[in-house]
Amino acid sequence: MKKTEFIASRLSAVLLDGYWIANTNYKDQLENISWEQAIHQVADLNTIAALTFHINYYLSGLLQVFRGGPLTIKDQYSFDLPPLRSAHDWKQLTASFLANSADFVQEVVQMPEEQLDEVFVDVKYGSYLRNIEAVIEHSYYHLGQIVLIRKLIGQSSGGVAQ
Repeated sequence: MKKTEFIASRLSAVLLDGYWIANTNYKDQLENISWEQAIHQVADLNTIAALTFHINYYLSGLLQVFRGGPLTIKDQYSFDLPPLRSAHDWKQLTASFLANSADFVQEVVQMPEEQLDEVFVDVKYGSYLRNIEAVIEHSYYHLGQIVLIRKLIGQSSGGVAQ
């Protein structure tokens, strides 16, 4: 197996279709969350919608670079989720997330192996490999939060619509 295929399989596992590490993935979690759950605020934690937007923001920004565009994303904007006012808005966000996830995995699969060691935009950002591995680690971190927030929502008094 090529290194890019191996890394892409790790990405796919956390984003789309894996169960072996966390026993879940984003697709599984997000497709089973209602709009009300997605925007439900638990204490001072981020909402599930905000976490979904956050990871999607990075996927979208890195995809732009993979496709030859500039790096335009900035950490300070990564939680600037526009208001979700309906189930339709939530479905659009999850559809965008899942499409970007699939595209990201495909870009990595198709990436020439030598590109993994190349500088990503600027030497201060490290290599392509470093950035792709950061997406994997960052995604697992926030996936864990989503799972825990779902449990907290389920335990909250009065509950939230499923």
